[in-house]
Amino acid sequence: MGLLDNVLGAVMGAQGQQAHQGEGLGGIIAMVANNPQMMNAIAGMLSNDGAQGGLGGLVGKFQQAGLGDVIGSWVGSGANQPVSGDQLTQVLGGDAMAGMAQQTGLNPGDLAQQLSRLLPGIVDKFTPNGQAPAAGLGNSGDLMGMLGGLLAK
Repeated sequence: MGLLDNVLGAVMGAQGQQAHQGEGLGGIIAMVANNPQMMNAIAGMLSNDGAQGGLGGLVGKFQQAGLGDVIGSWVGSGANQPVSGDQLTQVLGGDAMAGMAQQTGLNPGDLAQQLSRLLPGIVDKFTPNGQAPAAGLGNSGDLMGMLGGLLAK
């Protein structure tokens, strides 16, 4: 449960950063709870068996897009740099974003904005030692369980 507590803490920490947007812990949890497919999208991005190649693949995509410092801040122990929905779409590609949007029932722009608010804190807390685990974050089933536990709290 320690990892889930850490993820919850990250989301709560993001509350202060997002207060100006009207997003707090309740808003973030509601974002995922109102669209459970959002958990699938997040797990698909971060899991070893996901379309992005797991956390390592996602880091590589950010680096290729010139945003390695952004995702590096999420993995590292310092403050998390923000990412915009447009930057996230640039990193993942329009086709990948459209596919995830279709899964979630959102339009690609809305999905990108929601993911841009969720990913920094989630990646940060899934990498509590300031570095990505050598074996990755696990398969999608593992991550779905951890994300589901977050909602249960």
